[in-house]
Amino acid sequence: MVKRLLDTVPEEIFTMTRDELLESIKKCEGRTVVSEVIGENSLFRDVSNAEVAKAFGADLLLLNLYNINNPYFKNVPDNFKLTLVKKIKKLTGRPVGVNFEPVPEEVVEKIDFPEGRLAIKENAEKAVEAGFDFLVITANPNTGVTNQKILKAVKEINEEVGERLVIMAGKMHMAGYNEELLDEKLIKSMIKAGSDVILLPAPGTVPGIDLQDNKKIIKLIHKEGKMVMNTIGTSQESADEEIIKKIALKSKMAGADIHHIGDAGYNGIALPENIMALSKTIRGRRHTYRRMALSINRSKQ
Repeated sequence: MVKRLLDTVPEEIFTMTRDELLESIKKCEGRTVVSEVIGENSLFRDVSNAEVAKAFGADLLLLNLYNINNPYFKNVPDNFKLTLVKKIKKLTGRPVGVNFEPVPEEVVEKIDFPEGRLAIKENAEKAVEAGFDFLVITANPNTGVTNQKILKAVKEINEEVGERLVIMAGKMHMAGYNEELLDEKLIKSMIKAGSDVILLPAPGTVPGIDLQDNKKIIKLIHKEGKMVMNTIGTSQESADEEIIKKIALKSKMAGADIHHIGDAGYNGIALPENIMALSKTIRGRRHTYRRMALSINRSKQ
Protein backbone atom coordinates (compact mmCIF):
# COMPACT_ATOMS: atom_id res chain seq x y z
CA MET A 1 0.00 0.00 0.00
CA VAL A 2 1.29 3.47 -0.93
CA LYS A 3 2.16 5.69 2.03
CA ARG A 4 1.51 9.40 2.37
CA LEU A 5 4.50 11.26 0.98
CA LEU A 6 5.04 13.00 4.31
CA ASP A 7 5.47 9.57 5.98
CA THR A 8 7.95 8.11 3.48
CA VAL A 9 11.69 7.57 3.66
CA PRO A 10 13.97 8.09 0.61
CA GLU A 11 14.21 4.36 -0.11
CA GLU A 12 10.43 4.26 -0.64
CA ILE A 13 10.39 7.43 -2.73
CA PHE A 14 13.03 6.16 -5.15
CA THR A 15 11.00 3.07 -6.04
CA MET A 16 7.71 4.89 -6.63
CA THR A 17 6.05 4.78 -10.03
CA ARG A 18 4.36 7.82 -11.54
CA ASP A 19 0.94 6.65 -10.31
CA GLU A 20 2.26 5.85 -6.85
CA LEU A 21 3.79 9.31 -6.49
CA LEU A 22 0.46 10.92 -7.39
CA GLU A 23 -1.40 8.70 -4.93
CA SER A 24 1.18 9.42 -2.22
CA ILE A 25 0.71 13.18 -2.68
CA LYS A 26 -3.07 12.87 -2.72
CA LYS A 27 -3.04 10.95 0.57
CA CYS A 28 -1.31 13.90 2.24
CA GLU A 29 -4.56 15.90 2.00
CA GLY A 30 -3.02 19.26 1.22
CA ARG A 31 0.20 18.83 3.20
CA THR A 32 2.81 18.71 0.44
CA VAL A 33 5.46 21.40 -0.08
CA VAL A 34 7.26 22.08 -3.37
CA SER A 35 10.31 24.32 -3.29
CA GLU A 36 11.49 25.75 -6.60
CA VAL A 37 15.26 26.23 -6.83
CA ILE A 38 17.83 27.50 -9.33
CA GLY A 39 21.20 25.79 -9.64
CA GLU A 40 23.23 28.59 -11.20
CA ASN A 41 23.92 30.03 -7.75
CA SER A 42 23.81 28.82 -4.19
CA LEU A 43 22.92 30.29 -0.84
CA PHE A 44 26.08 28.73 0.62
CA ARG A 45 29.54 28.14 -0.82
CA ASP A 46 29.54 24.36 -0.32
CA VAL A 47 25.88 23.25 -0.10
CA SER A 48 23.43 23.18 -3.00
CA ASN A 49 20.12 25.03 -2.97
CA ALA A 50 18.35 21.69 -3.37
CA GLU A 51 19.85 20.45 -0.10
CA VAL A 52 18.89 23.65 1.70
CA ALA A 53 15.28 23.43 0.48
CA LYS A 54 15.07 19.81 1.62
CA ALA A 55 16.55 20.66 5.01
CA PHE A 56 13.85 23.28 5.66
CA GLY A 57 10.91 21.00 4.85
CA ALA A 58 10.42 20.64 1.08
CA ASP A 59 8.84 17.36 -0.06
CA LEU A 60 9.39 17.96 -3.78
CA LEU A 61 12.15 19.92 -5.49
CA LEU A 62 11.51 21.83 -8.72
CA LEU A 63 14.49 22.94 -10.81
CA ASN A 64 13.99 26.24 -12.62
CA LEU A 65 16.13 27.58 -15.51
CA TYR A 66 17.60 24.06 -15.87
CA ASN A 67 19.03 23.28 -19.31
CA ILE A 68 18.50 19.58 -20.03
CA ASN A 69 21.17 19.78 -22.76
CA ASN A 70 23.76 21.40 -20.50
CA PRO A 71 23.12 20.10 -16.97
CA TYR A 72 24.58 22.13 -14.11
CA PHE A 73 23.72 22.59 -10.46
CA LYS A 74 26.14 24.43 -8.21
CA ASN A 75 27.65 22.51 -5.30
CA VAL A 76 26.41 19.10 -6.43
CA PRO A 77 29.61 16.97 -6.25
CA ASP A 78 30.97 14.85 -9.08
CA ASN A 79 31.81 11.86 -6.90
CA PHE A 80 28.73 9.82 -7.89
CA LYS A 81 28.55 7.90 -11.15
CA LEU A 82 25.01 9.12 -11.76
CA THR A 83 23.18 11.69 -13.86
CA LEU A 84 23.09 15.15 -12.25
CA VAL A 85 19.41 14.74 -11.41
CA LYS A 86 20.02 11.40 -9.72
CA LYS A 87 22.87 12.97 -7.74
CA ILE A 88 20.46 15.62 -6.45
CA LYS A 89 17.99 12.89 -5.51
CA LYS A 90 20.73 10.94 -3.72
CA LEU A 91 21.76 14.04 -1.75
CA THR A 92 18.23 15.04 -0.78
CA GLY A 93 16.08 11.91 -0.79
CA ARG A 94 13.32 13.83 -2.58
CA PRO A 95 11.46 13.54 -5.91
CA VAL A 96 12.80 16.10 -8.38
CA GLY A 97 11.02 17.93 -11.20
CA VAL A 98 11.94 20.45 -13.90
CA ASN A 99 10.32 23.50 -15.49
CA PHE A 100 9.91 23.47 -19.28
CA GLU A 101 8.47 26.40 -21.20
CA PRO A 102 6.65 26.52 -24.58
CA VAL A 103 8.34 29.73 -25.72
CA PRO A 104 7.30 30.91 -29.24
CA GLU A 105 9.96 30.61 -31.96
CA GLU A 106 10.19 34.35 -32.52
CA VAL A 107 10.87 34.92 -28.82
CA VAL A 108 13.40 32.07 -28.69
CA GLU A 109 15.42 33.86 -31.37
CA LYS A 110 14.98 37.29 -29.83
CA ILE A 111 16.12 36.40 -26.30
CA ASP A 112 18.34 33.44 -27.24
CA PHE A 113 16.26 31.04 -25.15
CA PRO A 114 18.09 27.71 -24.60
CA GLU A 115 16.65 24.76 -26.51
CA GLY A 116 17.22 22.60 -23.44
CA ARG A 117 14.53 24.51 -21.53
CA LEU A 118 11.80 24.27 -24.15
CA ALA A 119 8.59 22.33 -23.50
CA ILE A 120 9.03 19.90 -26.39
CA LYS A 121 8.68 16.13 -26.48
CA GLU A 122 12.40 15.61 -27.17
CA ASN A 123 13.28 17.34 -23.90
CA ALA A 124 10.57 15.42 -22.07
CA GLU A 125 12.16 12.15 -23.18
CA LYS A 126 15.55 13.40 -22.00
CA ALA A 127 13.97 14.27 -18.65
CA VAL A 128 12.85 10.67 -18.22
CA GLU A 129 16.35 9.41 -19.03
CA ALA A 130 17.90 11.92 -16.61
CA GLY A 131 15.76 10.64 -13.74
CA PHE A 132 13.21 13.42 -13.22
CA ASP A 133 9.98 12.43 -11.49
CA PHE A 134 7.75 15.23 -12.75
CA LEU A 135 7.58 17.99 -15.35
CA VAL A 136 6.08 21.44 -14.89
CA ILE A 137 4.98 23.12 -18.11
CA THR A 138 4.80 26.81 -17.29
CA ALA A 139 6.21 30.27 -18.06
CA ASN A 140 8.88 32.52 -16.64
CA PRO A 141 8.46 36.30 -17.05
CA ASN A 142 8.67 37.94 -20.47
CA THR A 143 8.84 34.73 -22.51
CA GLY A 144 5.68 35.31 -24.55
CA VAL A 145 4.14 32.06 -23.34
CA THR A 146 0.34 31.91 -23.56
CA ASN A 147 -2.15 29.49 -22.05
CA GLN A 148 -2.74 28.00 -25.49
CA LYS A 149 0.99 27.37 -25.92
CA ILE A 150 1.02 25.53 -22.59
CA LEU A 151 -2.04 23.51 -23.62
CA LYS A 152 -0.41 22.46 -26.92
CA ALA A 153 2.79 21.46 -25.11
CA VAL A 154 0.86 19.36 -22.57
CA LYS A 155 -0.81 17.40 -25.38
CA GLU A 156 2.48 16.67 -27.14
CA ILE A 157 4.44 15.82 -24.00
CA ASN A 158 1.67 13.66 -22.56
CA GLU A 159 1.68 11.56 -25.71
CA GLU A 160 5.44 11.07 -25.35
CA VAL A 161 5.97 10.51 -21.60
CA GLY A 162 2.55 10.74 -19.92
CA GLU A 163 2.69 7.18 -18.62
CA ARG A 164 6.16 7.66 -17.11
CA LEU A 165 6.22 11.17 -15.59
CA VAL A 166 3.79 13.28 -13.60
CA ILE A 167 2.76 16.29 -15.69
CA MET A 168 1.93 19.59 -14.00
CA ALA A 169 0.86 22.58 -16.07
CA GLY A 170 -0.32 26.16 -15.87
CA LYS A 171 0.84 29.65 -15.02
CA MET A 172 2.10 30.95 -11.68
CA HIS A 173 1.57 34.54 -12.86
CA MET A 174 0.84 36.41 -16.11
CA ALA A 175 4.44 35.93 -17.34
CA GLY A 176 4.19 39.19 -19.26
CA TYR A 177 1.12 38.13 -21.25
CA ASN A 178 -2.22 39.47 -20.02
CA GLU A 179 -4.86 36.72 -20.11
CA GLU A 180 -7.34 34.93 -17.85
CA LEU A 181 -5.63 32.49 -15.48
CA LEU A 182 -8.73 30.88 -13.95
CA ASP A 183 -10.74 30.13 -17.08
CA GLU A 184 -12.91 27.01 -16.58
CA LYS A 185 -12.86 26.01 -20.25
CA LEU A 186 -9.07 26.28 -20.34
CA ILE A 187 -8.69 24.24 -17.14
CA LYS A 188 -10.88 21.44 -18.51
CA SER A 189 -8.85 21.46 -21.73
CA MET A 190 -5.60 21.20 -19.73
CA ILE A 191 -6.95 18.16 -17.90
CA LYS A 192 -8.20 16.52 -21.10
CA ALA A 193 -4.79 17.13 -22.69
CA GLY A 194 -3.06 15.12 -19.96
CA SER A 195 -2.26 17.34 -16.96
CA ASP A 196 -2.15 15.43 -13.68
CA VAL A 197 -1.78 18.60 -11.61
CA ILE A 198 -2.97 22.10 -12.50
CA LEU A 199 -0.95 25.16 -11.42
CA LEU A 200 -2.88 28.10 -10.02
CA PRO A 201 -1.64 31.35 -8.46
CA ALA A 202 -2.19 31.20 -4.70
CA PRO A 203 -4.66 33.71 -3.23
CA GLY A 204 -2.92 37.01 -2.59
CA THR A 205 -0.15 36.54 -5.16
CA VAL A 206 -1.55 37.66 -8.52
CA PRO A 207 -3.71 40.83 -8.44
CA GLY A 208 -7.43 40.09 -8.36
CA ILE A 209 -7.21 36.41 -7.40
CA ASP A 210 -8.67 35.82 -3.96
CA LEU A 211 -9.71 32.85 -1.84
CA GLN A 212 -13.15 32.44 -3.39
CA ASP A 213 -11.89 32.59 -6.99
CA ASN A 214 -9.23 30.02 -6.17
CA LYS A 215 -11.61 27.73 -4.29
CA LYS A 216 -14.15 27.70 -7.13
CA ILE A 217 -11.61 26.52 -9.70
CA ILE A 218 -10.07 23.97 -7.32
CA LYS A 219 -13.49 22.38 -6.79
CA LEU A 220 -13.84 22.05 -10.55
CA ILE A 221 -10.41 20.42 -10.87
CA HIS A 222 -11.11 17.99 -8.02
CA LYS A 223 -14.39 16.98 -9.65
CA GLU A 224 -12.36 16.04 -12.72
CA GLY A 225 -10.21 13.79 -10.52
CA LYS A 226 -7.04 15.88 -10.73
CA MET A 227 -4.94 17.82 -8.20
CA VAL A 228 -3.92 21.45 -7.78
CA MET A 229 -0.60 23.11 -7.01
CA ASN A 230 -1.10 26.61 -5.65
CA THR A 231 1.97 28.70 -6.35
CA ILE A 232 3.88 31.60 -4.83
CA GLY A 233 5.79 32.72 -7.91
CA THR A 234 5.65 36.49 -7.54
CA SER A 235 8.79 37.08 -5.45
CA GLN A 236 6.66 37.00 -2.31
CA GLU A 237 8.80 34.04 -1.31
CA SER A 238 11.12 36.75 0.03
CA ALA A 239 8.35 38.51 1.99
CA ASP A 240 7.91 38.35 5.76
CA GLU A 241 7.03 34.99 7.28
CA GLU A 242 3.61 36.31 8.28
CA ILE A 243 2.76 36.93 4.62
CA ILE A 244 3.78 33.37 3.70
CA LYS A 245 1.62 31.99 6.51
CA LYS A 246 -1.42 33.97 5.33
CA ILE A 247 -1.00 32.83 1.73
CA ALA A 248 -0.45 29.22 2.81
CA LEU A 249 -3.52 29.14 5.05
CA LYS A 250 -5.72 30.61 2.32
CA SER A 251 -4.38 28.02 -0.13
CA LYS A 252 -5.21 25.27 2.35
CA MET A 253 -8.72 26.70 2.83
CA ALA A 254 -9.19 26.84 -0.93
CA GLY A 255 -8.35 23.14 -1.22
CA ALA A 256 -4.85 23.08 -2.75
CA ASP A 257 -3.20 19.65 -2.76
CA ILE A 258 0.35 20.97 -3.21
CA HIS A 259 1.83 24.22 -1.94
CA HIS A 260 4.62 25.71 -4.05
CA ILE A 261 7.13 28.38 -3.05
CA GLY A 262 9.30 30.04 -5.70
CA ASP A 263 13.03 30.66 -6.05
CA ALA A 264 13.19 34.47 -5.85
CA GLY A 265 14.55 34.90 -2.35
CA TYR A 266 18.35 34.92 -2.35
CA ASN A 267 20.59 33.24 -4.93
CA GLY A 268 17.94 31.03 -6.47
CA ILE A 269 15.96 29.84 -3.45
CA ALA A 270 13.19 31.16 -1.21
CA LEU A 271 14.24 32.39 2.19
CA PRO A 272 14.75 29.08 4.03
CA GLU A 273 12.71 30.25 7.01
CA ASN A 274 9.82 30.92 4.60
CA ILE A 275 9.93 27.33 3.33
CA MET A 276 9.66 26.24 6.96
CA ALA A 277 6.89 28.78 7.67
CA LEU A 278 4.89 27.44 4.73
CA SER A 279 5.39 23.88 5.94
CA LYS A 280 4.43 24.62 9.55
CA THR A 281 1.28 26.44 8.42
CA ILE A 282 -0.10 23.61 6.29
CA ARG A 283 0.90 20.67 8.54
CA GLY A 284 2.24 21.87 11.89
CA ARG A 285 5.56 21.41 13.64
CA ARG A 286 5.20 17.64 14.01
CA HIS A 287 5.39 16.81 10.31
CA THR A 288 7.65 19.76 9.49
CA TYR A 289 10.37 18.86 11.96
CA ARG A 290 10.19 15.18 11.08
CA ARG A 291 10.74 15.96 7.38
CA MET A 292 13.61 18.29 8.26
CA ALA A 293 15.31 15.76 10.56
CA LEU A 294 14.78 12.56 8.56
CA SER A 295 18.09 11.07 7.39
CA ILE A 296 18.51 10.36 3.69
CA ASN A 297 20.08 7.04 4.76
CA ARG A 298 17.10 5.79 6.75
CA SER A 299 15.60 2.58 5.33
CA LYS A 300 11.96 1.56 5.37
CA GLN A 301 10.88 -0.46 8.37
